[in-house]
Amino acid sequence: MAEKNNKKTGKKQNAIQRFVRETSGELRKVSWPSREEATHLTGIVIITMIFMGAFLSVVSAISSRLLDVVFGI
Repeated sequence: MAEKNNKKTGKKQNAIQRFVRETSGELRKVSWPSREEATHLTGIVIITMIFMGAFLSVVSAISSRLLDVVFGI
């Protein structure tokens, strides 16, 4: 009931303002990693990307050669 009265007497809240307020509220609740933890996790991601890049390059080269042999290109 109070909500109905508030809508009639007050201004409507802008969607952008509400989004910014809710987003900043959620960001305050986040448990941010320490600098050391973030550096460690970044290293893991970079190593994983290098490994996956090399693996996909090898798979691509092998499949390319196989297709050359099968289709005689």
